Amino acid sequence: MNKLYCIGEAIVDFTPKGEGVFCRNAGGAPANVAVCASKLGAPAALITKLGRDMFGDFLESTLSENGVETQYIFRTSEANTALAFVSLSADGERSFTFYRNPSADMLLKEEEVEWIPFVRGDILHFGSVDLVDYPVRKAHLAAIRRAKAAGATVSFDPNLRGNLWKSAEEMISAVNAFLPLSDIVKVSEEELFAISGMRDEAAAVKFMFRGDVKLLFVTRGARGSSVYTAQGGVYSAPAKKCAIKDTTGAGDGFTGAMLYKILESGIVRGKLAEMGAELEEYLAVANKVGGRVTEQYGAISAMPSHKEIFG
Repeated sequence: MNKLYCIGEAIVDFTPKGEGVFCRNAGGAPANVAVCASKLGAPAALITKLGRDMFGDFLESTLSENGVETQYIFRTSEANTALAFVSLSADGERSFTFYRNPSADMLLKEEEVEWIPFVRGDILHFGSVDLVDYPVRKAHLAAIRRAKAAGATVSFDPNLRGNLWKSAEEMISAVNAFLPLSDIVKVSEEELFAISGMRDEAAAVKFMFRGDVKLLFVTRGARGSSVYTAQGGVYSAPAKKCAIKDTTGAGDGFTGAMLYKILESGIVRGKLAEMGAELEEYLAVANKVGGRVTEQYGAISAMPSHKEIFG
């Protein structure tokens, strides 16, 4: 099986566990996706930078314990590892308060990703949190350039976090700059409308198919998910009924499972546009994994194993 490379932030999430008590969990969307794919059975690596602090040690050891390759994790004394405090509502929905001004991941440099050995059939996955105007943005562009040159697939989950940007306009502008560079895009229903600036779903979907985009995955919470193809195909699958405790990482679980299925199938970048009804199976697996994640607290700690999903 080819390898999944995830680039971007790894964060320590502090999740509430009783009045005034927080539980430390490893997180960050790219890290969550890498762990999910690894636990399902795909080779996975994280490309990031951590501080030379106890939180960086915790994240690196957690990733290693979950089978994620850490040779592309750089360490620095110039900034601390990113932290986030998570607030949960009664229905498990979460909001975040971030401590990263800047954090170590934002200092990942272009030259530090130039030697990563992408090959045809690999996948490079990224989000929008580290597309801010720091060295890490150029590192993303360099990694995407190298991945494409090698014939690897590029996957993008915008995962909008407005409180990390100077303005919503700046965030949407960055997302729309990177979206055409991607072969696969995954968004929530709300993000679809926010990124496109449209309220009509058909028009919003059409807007997303720019540049290299071949597959668009849209998650709809309790209403399941859909995937649109560049050829005009549309496939959907219902959500798994869940006893929701914490939605943190559910979208990343969906993404990790979907990318695992693509790697398992051996589909290369040039064949993505030809995919059809098999995408319904991918959605069903991804929905099941995302649902499982909501039934536990935390993100990485909640990612299910291959046996839990496939028996």
